Amino acid sequence: MEPDLFTAAAEERQEKDPSSSPLAVRMRPRTLDEVVGQQHLLKPGSPLRRLVGEAGRGPAGPSSVFLWGPPGTGKTTLAYVVSKATDKRFVELSAITAGVKEVRAVIEGARRAAGGFGKETVLFLDEIHRFSKAQQDSLLPAVENRWVTLIAATTENPHFSVNSPLLSRSLLLTLEPLTDEDLRALLRRALADERGLGGAVSLPGDAEAHLLRIAGGDARRVLTALEAAAGAALAKREPEITLETLEETVDRAAVAYDRDGDQHYDVASALIKSIRGSDVDAALHYLARMIEAGEDPRFIARRLMISASEDIGLADPTALPTAVAAAQAVAMIGFPEAALTLSHATIALALAPKSNAATLAIFAAREDVRRGLAGPVPAHLRDGHYKGAEKLGHAQGYVYPHDVPGGIAAQEYAPEAVRDRRYYEPTRYGAEARYADVADRVRERLGRTGRDGSAPA
Repeated sequence: MEPDLFTAAAEERQEKDPSSSPLAVRMRPRTLDEVVGQQHLLKPGSPLRRLVGEAGRGPAGPSSVFLWGPPGTGKTTLAYVVSKATDKRFVELSAITAGVKEVRAVIEGARRAAGGFGKETVLFLDEIHRFSKAQQDSLLPAVENRWVTLIAATTENPHFSVNSPLLSRSLLLTLEPLTDEDLRALLRRALADERGLGGAVSLPGDAEAHLLRIAGGDARRVLTALEAAAGAALAKREPEITLETLEETVDRAAVAYDRDGDQHYDVASALIKSIRGSDVDAALHYLARMIEAGEDPRFIARRLMISASEDIGLADPTALPTAVAAAQAVAMIGFPEAALTLSHATIALALAPKSNAATLAIFAAREDVRRGLAGPVPAHLRDGHYKGAEKLGHAQGYVYPHDVPGGIAAQEYAPEAVRDRRYYEPTRYGAEARYADVADRVRERLGRTGRDGSAPA
């Protein structure tokens, strides 16, 4: 038998006894129109529509595709819909268990089916990032010659985990985490649909909200939790899934946290103030509350990037790169693994030496500009590249710092109105002590005498 997840035997067993399959499997969409979320990938004429035969005929056949997205966003579901809707031969492999031998067998079978019966083959390859370079290379001839149409699923960035030649011969489709509205529609469908719970229990608003919080944009997770909670409620002969029953079932307390209300801002504020105060344990507590409440990890990462500049600055020059790297990693991997990255960054920022000198510096400079302390740019600093600039005296007398010993040219840089203003007042904390020494030496060389930040007389 060909390695196919969606075998006729499994489907027959499910039809006779639906409860033998998990709720997430029973509620899989049967058509693309039933798919929840990912509407940006399901427009008329899209690669997925063409794969199921909607305008997919003619000289421009459907392309192989990579489905990249976090767990539970519908990669396997989309492959299942293709398998049900298309008249093509459908084969499934998992990179966890398959190797080059299995891939070659599928390709040879596809060539026989095409030559003998005119039957096209769709190959669904799950977890393709687990394939080695050699294993991925074994797919190249089949994809290039369209012996198979490949649907490859991955939770890792294909630009890093997939060979460039294979990726260049396919289309990359990015799946987004499901929104609360997507998951709410999925929950309500599962509660009412005969394939799901068939109205056996109801789901009050507070329990539904908790399910959405713990889902993290993952459809499989929310349906698994719903099924477990429904089973517990039915066992207790309760007509509804109460919040208490849900908490007992999923072993996660319903955190008091409204992502659109006060708790969203209060807990975020407490996280940043704990980092500013160097209390690493308090910072981790508030981070955990945000994670458990299903907060968008990108929001948390943005707050950490702001904190790195606002409260740490040059006292630890690695703080901002750490926060930026965390934000990039979070965007690539999503929850649950993103929790590790956010913890890493939070600990680093909380324990870093603190300085708000960079923050105060730009605040002071902007305040002067608002007050009208600007003035013309000194003539020797103005652009001298255009015709006529020399006649205006622009760029005349400018001293190129790289031609001066020490690399510091003692000339006027600031407009006269702010000539002696000192905006950056470095601390002596952490690495900023070195910047303080450098700033003092440079200002002395430039003849900058103002020290109190007041405007010159």
